[in-house]
Amino acid sequence: MDKFFSQKFCDRCGGSLEQGRIMSMLNTDCICLACKEKEKTRSDYEEAAKAELEEIKKGNYNYKGIKG
Repeated sequence: MDKFFSQKFCDRCGGSLEQGRIMSMLNTDCICLACKEKEKTRSDYEEAAKAELEEIKKGNYNYKGIKG
C-alpha cells in the first residue's frame, strides 16, 4: 500500500490524519486538511495549482510540485 494512504501523521505539522488527508500542491507532502487551508493562503499557491494542472494535461500524474 502507498505510504500516502497508510501514514497516520501530517508531514507538515505532525497532527493526525484521521479527519482526512491531501497531497500538498507545493511538493509531495501528505498533509492534514488544516494545513491544506493554510497552504491555500500562500502567495505561491495559485502558481502551484496552475503548474499542476498543466502537468496533468500533459499526462504527468506524478508531478512533484513547484517545490518538489
